[in-house]
Amino acid sequence: MTEGDLHVRGPLVLPGRELHWRFSRASGPGGQGVNTTDSRVELSFDLARSPSVPDDLRSRALHRLANRLVDGVLTVAASEHRSQLRNREAARDRLAATLRAATATDPPVRRPTAPSRNAKRRRLDEKTRRGRIKRLRGRPDE
Repeated sequence: MTEGDLHVRGPLVLPGRELHWRFSRASGPGGQGVNTTDSRVELSFDLARSPSVPDDLRSRALHRLANRLVDGVLTVAASEHRSQLRNREAARDRLAATLRAATATDPPVRRPTAPSRNAKRRRLDEKTRRGRIKRLRGRPDE
């Protein structure tokens, strides 16, 4: 793993040469410097055509990120910091977190089960107890 590579999860590491950076002027705080500094960062990764992503992870990520991809390319932006360097780090972290969530395995399917006999009994006992409490709130019988 070289310096520009991005570690996502386990064996999935995105080479730095597959990450495409774009810089532009950011809005927000920064005084006069915001008008002259290209501190906004866009980081793009071609998920659909990357040879470094295994096929099973690629298909899972393409399905889960379908509404965020443009021609198979995932783009994240960062402009919350005043310096380009911190925005670069934020964009790298955001891309890694997005891909980590998109390539995660599905949780095991829960098999529905019926309530146990004791659970049913506890539920009915609680209903009876609540009914008694509510009955005591009423007007006393003559």
